[in-house]
Amino acid sequence: MNKKRVVVTGLGVVSCLGNEIDTFYDNLLAGISGVHTITSFPCEDYATRFAAWIPEFNPEPYLDKKQARRVDPFITYAVVAAKKAIAMSRWDKDNLPADPLRCGVVIGSGMGGLQTLDEGMERLIIGNKKLSPFFIPYIITNMAPALIAMDFGLMGPNYSISTACATSNYCIDAAYQHLVSGRSDMIVCGGTEAAVNRVGLTGFIANRALSERNDAPQEASRPWDRDRDGFVIGEGAGILVLETLENALKRGAPIYAEVLGSYTTCDAFHITAPRDDGEGITSCVLGALKSSGIPKERVNYINAHGTSTPLGDISEVLALKKAFGSHVKNLRMNSTKSLIGHCLGAAGGVEAVATIQAIQTGKLHPTINLENPIAEIDDFDVVANKAQDWDVDVAMSNSFGFGGHNSTILFSRYIP
Repeated sequence: MNKKRVVVTGLGVVSCLGNEIDTFYDNLLAGISGVHTITSFPCEDYATRFAAWIPEFNPEPYLDKKQARRVDPFITYAVVAAKKAIAMSRWDKDNLPADPLRCGVVIGSGMGGLQTLDEGMERLIIGNKKLSPFFIPYIITNMAPALIAMDFGLMGPNYSISTACATSNYCIDAAYQHLVSGRSDMIVCGGTEAAVNRVGLTGFIANRALSERNDAPQEASRPWDRDRDGFVIGEGAGILVLETLENALKRGAPIYAEVLGSYTTCDAFHITAPRDDGEGITSCVLGALKSSGIPKERVNYINAHGTSTPLGDISEVLALKKAFGSHVKNLRMNSTKSLIGHCLGAAGGVEAVATIQAIQTGKLHPTINLENPIAEIDDFDVVANKAQDWDVDVAMSNSFGFGGHNSTILFSRYIP
């Protein structure tokens, strides 16, 4: 069976740097950090008191007031980003892009409804009151894709995947597999996360994963810098509308990029640490290249996982050197997380939007806060501190998660 070509016909984002695609990417290009001291809850006594949180978010007109009050923010972010992507893809519930049984939603979250969980437990333990009947529905991760399907009548594949910080890419990979095999015509996919709350913050503090640069939070996320001391929690959602090329052309849809291939692997090594040799990542990258059928020399841009952690940054770089060899000198590589922190389960989705915008605009956003680079990146141009013009041929977007979950997606400009 011949593989079907798969294209991106819509993009949606909710982020600390804006909730419109152009605003978001313009702020990335300008090198603006979305990291700020937390003001939404008291955390003066915490070891980390900052995050890349979303300011002044208004879900209207995408959700009605009653629903917006009830649902957890991770669901709100997903619904808003999905509806923006769908509008960009030029269809709605009265004009579906294909048979509803062949249209699906695959959207995941690494943490689910943490805010709802936090508030519910406080109500139960401190207030000695009953939980809301919406408590369970709005903490489970599959409710985000379910509500989107209900809004639009999409009756095809519908589920969530949760693989920590690799969640979004796993969802994009799953959507791609549904389409490339011919089982579906359109899938809304990506990831969402709302972990900037007491549970999310203190959990990662206990894990000793976060930067503690409280005196200069906008300088805290510094991938590949010798002075990095951990990642910065971010939040938001990044959603893509993927379609078979055949379906997109039939309905005259806009096409923003093509998905050339994807792959996932597992380190099978440690619950939080990556393999020292990066072997799982190398296998993932090579698997994605093999699935796409393109030579590695065509990849000239990598949107790296690049979290600003002491172990993770080095592991990814070593893995890429093994996969690409001397070709790394011809690449450009950057870290979106230097600007918007680590959006956890939403990271790959938000970074997929950034990657596609790089293809569309021919401009790469900077990796900020890179003042004292580690020796391991000497062979790489990591777009340090200043945006660059760059004609992207094939772009690679990497996401890796606790548990050793690795994922790689390949995008390119659509060529008829």
